[in-house]
Amino acid sequence: MLNRLIASLWLCLVFTTAQGVGFGDQAPDWKGINLVDGRLVSFPDVLNNKPAVLVFWATWCPYCQVFMPYVKRIQADYADHGIQIISFNALERGVGNPKAYVDALDFPQVAIARADRIAEAYDVQFIPGLMVVDANGTVVYRRKSTNLPAGRTVSEQWASEVRQVLDILIENNYLGSE
Repeated sequence: MLNRLIASLWLCLVFTTAQGVGFGDQAPDWKGINLVDGRLVSFPDVLNNKPAVLVFWATWCPYCQVFMPYVKRIQADYADHGIQIISFNALERGVGNPKAYVDALDFPQVAIARADRIAEAYDVQFIPGLMVVDANGTVVYRRKSTNLPAGRTVSEQWASEVRQVLDILIENNYLGSE
């Protein structure tokens, strides 16, 4: 119990942001169409009582293009713990093909189409929007804005932050029930 409290406080101090939906907030409920299989998906049901990494992206976003391979590795490394990737196509400017983009990424994910309203509910101001929610749908990480250019350095930083949070969730058994 003490370890959980210490881990929660540490997460709060390290990853708190001043944005609308942040650390400790319940992630807003939503429904959307999965680009992968065309099915209706709803949150928090999609969690299946497991944590998830939430990524808001667009086909035109250079940060997203560099970061998504890191997301693919995160998904592969944490899949045995039941952690999934839920991605949201948002702020799309009509120039790309979101379905083709998701297909080309070639990793298991729930990919929500036309997610501008969801991005708005989560107060996503810039993309990639990046969050981690625990098994209960509580936000335990939200990336901060950056002045770093798109590329390997910032992608590695974000991936490292996400991995730190996931490792804490695993270490403190915040994964939910089996």
